[in-house]
Amino acid sequence: MKPTKIRNHQLYRASFHVLSKQLGSHLSKDLRQKYDTRSIRVTVGDTVRVLRGEYKGVDGKVKEVNTLKNAVTIEGIKKEKLKGGQFDVYIHSSNLLVTELNTGDKWRIQKLEGTKSKSSKQKDTKPKEATKPKEELKPKVVEEKQKEPQKAEPKPKQEPKTKPIAKTPKTKTAPKKPKKELKEKKDEK
Repeated sequence: MKPTKIRNHQLYRASFHVLSKQLGSHLSKDLRQKYDTRSIRVTVGDTVRVLRGEYKGVDGKVKEVNTLKNAVTIEGIKKEKLKGGQFDVYIHSSNLLVTELNTGDKWRIQKLEGTKSKSSKQKDTKPKEATKPKEELKPKVVEEKQKEPQKAEPKPKQEPKTKPIAKTPKTKTAPKKPKKELKEKKDEK
């Protein structure tokens, strides 16, 4: 596959779940040691520090995440318009360092910590109670086999009946002569 085609599929024609995965940022050293992971997807409410660009060193909370631009807006970072007013500046997620996580999403924290949810723990415990040791199952199977009446010997298989093939009248054809005889006749003429 051509490099241009791969690049187009990753940047310009990428599906939303691929674009969402590209919104990752590095974690600070404290968070990296705590959760044992290097990067995470940025979400609204995370506190970040800008590492590159015009706003390098600025800290703030993430206000908006734009998956199509692969960028986020941060509270406190704005630019002024020529005619007055201000607008939010989009900063690419790769230029950010996450210093504090938004802990409002319980599934995100569970995934980071590597713990299972309560519902999955309940599902795990039910099958363990229902299963019985193999020793208990074996005698029951043997008893069931003894209770079954002995079946009579199987009958021999009958061959399927075939219908007689209707004979079609054969037309008489002249017997084929060997090639040597045909060549000899041509030579005689």
